[in-house]
Amino acid sequence: MTTESTEPAGSAGPAEPAAASGGGGARAWLREHSELGVCLLLFALGVLVLTDALTMDVDIAQRGPIGPRTVPFVVGAGLLLVGALLAVDVLRGGRGEAEGGEDVDLDEPADWRTVLLLTGVFLAAAVLIGPLGFPIAGALLFWGAAYALGSRHYDRDPLIAAGLSLFTYFVFDNLLGVPLPGGPLMGVL
Repeated sequence: MTTESTEPAGSAGPAEPAAASGGGGARAWLREHSELGVCLLLFALGVLVLTDALTMDVDIAQRGPIGPRTVPFVVGAGLLLVGALLAVDVLRGGRGEAEGGEDVDLDEPADWRTVLLLTGVFLAAAVLIGPLGFPIAGALLFWGAAYALGSRHYDRDPLIAAGLSLFTYFVFDNLLGVPLPGGPLMGVL
């Protein structure tokens, strides 16, 4: 039997574990567990949302046990929980899947028409919410977003958008106690 190794016999042993582990110690470990950065981001956002909810002044809008602080508390706790579960999964060896599983053609150009239409709809809603009120501006926002994303049901979409907008207005204004501008419909609603 012949060995065709040109290196000394003692150097092959220690080099193999370093090559198998990726070398570099802490830097290689962090590279292999890069998803922990997302965990840290989720933790930071959760702490930020919870801190903001705790310092929120709610004396004016509080009408009962469910008020303006409820949603930020739920969102902040959810961010902390998801961050913790993701960290446990990553530390146990879980890995994110590569882009190959998505149904996206990376060779196709971006659909700038849709992006610009959505941007225009959001800006128009932000400008119109003051003079027209939330129910009308919200209906325009929902209908415009559906149109920009490809829906062409001209008889059905405005009705669904108006219903969603009125439902959202009533939930925030009446149930959560968050006053939204009613605009010209203030006396009617």
